[in-house]
Amino acid sequence: MVDSHAHLADEAFSADIEAVVQRARAVPLDAILCIVDASHPEECARAGRVLSLWEGIRTTAGVHPHRAAPFEQRPAAAAELADARIRDEPLVKAIGEVGLDYHYDFAPADVQRAVFAAQVRLACDRRLPLVIHTREADDDTLDVLMREGRGAARGVFHCFSGDERLARRALELGFFLSFSGIVTFPKAGSVRGAAAIVPLDRLLVETDAPYLAPVPHRGRRNEPCEVVEVIRTLAGIHRVAPETLAAATASNYRKLFNP
Repeated sequence: MVDSHAHLADEAFSADIEAVVQRARAVPLDAILCIVDASHPEECARAGRVLSLWEGIRTTAGVHPHRAAPFEQRPAAAAELADARIRDEPLVKAIGEVGLDYHYDFAPADVQRAVFAAQVRLACDRRLPLVIHTREADDDTLDVLMREGRGAARGVFHCFSGDERLARRALELGFFLSFSGIVTFPKAGSVRGAAAIVPLDRLLVETDAPYLAPVPHRGRRNEPCEVVEVIRTLAGIHRVAPETLAAATASNYRKLFNP
């Protein structure tokens, strides 16, 4: 089993990260991808400690759309920060999370698109996969990926919360889709519908910890060990044994991120 997206360098884990990693290993998980924002110096520093705890942890570098505003005058600077982290940390295996978020007004849409575009180009230049965040911006997200990726962009739509239409379009672009604890929520029928059409060889699982704890743990801080609940739910949707779902998603993780 793997957790393909967890914010282990988040301040929420700073007091007990060793115990969090031990609980993940006890499940047992084989790997965790630790998401790190390259524009957040404190998070980058905490990531070094996280990576030292277990050889099964890999990491990313990117600027989240919520943090795009400071790059309005020079969007390429966001990609340069991510690239610097790639050069400094050999365990960086993806560019992310990056993308567009029009739900919150943290950065103008045009600035988000420019920052995202620069990082898509970086991913193609570096031949690294993208970890995509999209919220209420699906058409623009797909447009940037097609325009800037020019058929070379690959990666995963993380924490998928869209509908079947978005799922099909992401699959057509060659992307993987990753599902989080949202798929266990009672009112997430459309997400479960989307999950049902994703072939097992294009499916990933994640926690997005410390966010989005799955049923029956909603309201608590989420941890990578809780990915088992996501696996159980997706196994039911696909009518396979949890062990089969876990093995397929672990294999997909290795294919995409080459850890």
